[in-house]
Amino acid sequence: MPKQRDRVKMTPDEVTQLLASCRKVQLATIGPDGFPHLVTMYYTLVDGKVAFWTYRTSQKALNLARDPRITCLVETGEAYFDLRGVVVQGEVETITDPDEVYKLGLAIGAVVAGGPAGADSSAAADAVNEYVANAARKRYAYLVEPQRVISWDHTKLLPG
Repeated sequence: MPKQRDRVKMTPDEVTQLLASCRKVQLATIGPDGFPHLVTMYYTLVDGKVAFWTYRTSQKALNLARDPRITCLVETGEAYFDLRGVVVQGEVETITDPDEVYKLGLAIGAVVAGGPAGADSSAAADAVNEYVANAARKRYAYLVEPQRVISWDHTKLLPG
């Protein structure tokens, strides 16, 4: 009988599907004191990689400038047999080019704007564009280059 760990592991396509269907990621960087610094951020996928942006002077940006290693967690589910998740461990590529930061900001803004149900899409798009144009000047963008991916899908434990 296969180990439970092997039974719940997702295929690469399942990992991509979960990452593409979620909006928030928990990011862990290494703080100056060696402790993990954990935050939740909106993200998008760029060429299958987790991508996010943040203010250049934020603690996570300072941590990543000192040590580019990062762990990302995306998870769903409430009950044990509903739990699904993906952990991506890797190193970030820091994007400082203002045009590229702006483009990634628009992609993340689209994720954020997809939130409130019934929102007027043209008004939301205008608000996102204005916000991104202002915020991009103070931010860096990041792409996570995966070195290790860990996944689980507890729905695979159910009979049937």
